[in-house]
Amino acid sequence: MHKVKSQKVCPELDSGSKVKSNLVFLLYSLFFILSAQQLNFAQDFTASVRETTVADNERFQVSFTFSGRSISNLSKFAPPAFENFMLLSGPNQSTSIQIINGAQSASLTYTYVVQPKGVGTFTIGSASIVQEDNTYKSEPIKIAVVKGADKPKQQQKDDTQISTDEIAKNLYIRAIVDRTKAYKGEQVTVTYKLYTRLSIASQMGVNKLPQYQGFWAEELETSGNIIFTTEVIEGKQFRVGVLKRVALFPTQTGTLEVTPFELAVPVQIQKQRSGKTIWDDFFGDPFGRSEIYEFNAKSNVVKIDVQPLPDGQPESFKGAVGDYSFDAKLDNTTTKSNEPLTLNINISGSGNIKLLDMPEVNLPNGFEKYEPKINEQINRKGIVSGSKSGEYLFVPRVVGTREIPPIEFSYFDPSKKKYVTLKSEPFKIDIKPGDKQASTEFVGKEDIRQLGEDIRFLKTSFNDVKKKEDYIINSTGFIIAGVLPFVLSLIVIGWKRKYDKLHGNVVLLRYQKAQKIAKTRLKTAKKLMDSQNHKEFYTELSSALFGYLEDKLHIPKSEFTVERASDELRRKNLTEELIADLKTGAEKCEFVRFAPGAEKSAAMQEMYDEIADVIINLEKNISVGTSFRRDKLGKRNAHA
Repeated sequence: MHKVKSQKVCPELDSGSKVKSNLVFLLYSLFFILSAQQLNFAQDFTASVRETTVADNERFQVSFTFSGRSISNLSKFAPPAFENFMLLSGPNQSTSIQIINGAQSASLTYTYVVQPKGVGTFTIGSASIVQEDNTYKSEPIKIAVVKGADKPKQQQKDDTQISTDEIAKNLYIRAIVDRTKAYKGEQVTVTYKLYTRLSIASQMGVNKLPQYQGFWAEELETSGNIIFTTEVIEGKQFRVGVLKRVALFPTQTGTLEVTPFELAVPVQIQKQRSGKTIWDDFFGDPFGRSEIYEFNAKSNVVKIDVQPLPDGQPESFKGAVGDYSFDAKLDNTTTKSNEPLTLNINISGSGNIKLLDMPEVNLPNGFEKYEPKINEQINRKGIVSGSKSGEYLFVPRVVGTREIPPIEFSYFDPSKKKYVTLKSEPFKIDIKPGDKQASTEFVGKEDIRQLGEDIRFLKTSFNDVKKKEDYIINSTGFIIAGVLPFVLSLIVIGWKRKYDKLHGNVVLLRYQKAQKIAKTRLKTAKKLMDSQNHKEFYTELSSALFGYLEDKLHIPKSEFTVERASDELRRKNLTEELIADLKTGAEKCEFVRFAPGAEKSAAMQEMYDEIADVIINLEKNISVGTSFRRDKLGKRNAHA
């Protein structure tokens, strides 16, 4: 009988079993972790802002993000009403698709740029979006709006490390001038370019406009959208786009400065989280790998050395600088007394057409001259050029031969560094006797009316009065006939005194006409809006606001800035709230140049309403006893 000896279990075999057990455990763990990762890809719709405390004059972004496995069937996105906030741009869409460990994740983000309308705690309501048959809603967000000076400086969040220095090396604005030395009145062109190697997440906002103290500024035409080209700078490739171009005409001498142009640029950057683990690197972060950082890009300061014009100015020189041609024509050299003549003067060329003064017309005795009709056409595509014309109406009151002396126009040509004088021929006029009835009747200053583009002369004549032998002196008709001319004479005399007072005081005249001119410009802006001419619309809207302030506050065009106007309004004890509305309106007119959808009717109507409201409120607070009703401006649905 054989006995079987018991054998020891081999230690090597026992160790192999443990390895197998550990491997199985690890595989199960990976399975559960991957399952959890899949759960993270569940559909989600969230609203987010960078900060929940903002200043009352601060623009900020509101983002609504849908994230999940797929975004292909999304529809019917409905944003909140944004009550108590001004909508500056949006919605701007961006998408992201990532595949991590074989699992796909995607997100769709709608971004808006808004600005508070006042101080307080406001709620941004829920947005909603539909995927297939499911409707998703975001949670409301409460925003605390404080005065700009009261907002605490917040430190960057601990979980992100964003280097503004690094951003500044890869995104900046340059102000480039075509010359750093110029004569007073000579054009200097400043081009603002954006250089970037980073991804701009959504639309930019204007933080601060440049101040052109000591210059007359003309905005030059650029493309409605920023068109990027490529430039290599110090071995690095940048995308470069022109933001704006401005023609500056110095009105002072010495060293003048243009302050920086500042833009809020939302940059999309990669998050760099502190305290990473191996699992962060292994699985990644499908919905949080990047974030939007609002970077304040600032241009360089521009300095211009402005030289005074040389001595030896001609007697007819009135400050024109550039290169011009000149023409003067009289419509008729033979006429009758009391019949009007028209003299047309046209100046064309390159230079500051807006501030061009028309030459003097010296008429001999025996002529009555009326206020000229001035027209101008300006080309702002590069070098500012165009034409300015004057239509002068005058009436001879005497008979005989009269001569209008030559009309002179002088300007300084900076390229030739000399003064140029252009001169017309003298105009000889043969004046024959006019209608005898016209010479004996009371005509005074005949009624001049403008019909379309023509100026027509209307002379009022009286009907002969046939005497009646049976006329009763005590009759009502006789009393009216006797009193009415006296009353009319008083009215005419009163009007004449007011007219002379206004035209003798240019400041008062501009003050009185500021309201009327603003109405006219707003009506023109509305016509441009109706015809969807958005570039000219925003230009005319700015002219309405700035022109009103220039006339109302007695600020020369060459010295006007928004800051100067704000200071003048403070001297008149206007509220800071109204001044803030003015600044916001002015900045928004500039901001819309960078905002998509600026050409849309809703955006144009909103901008029109805002500027009209600013002018209305300024008029109410500056003037006493004047009416400036919105309905007279062609507001909203009224026809201009």
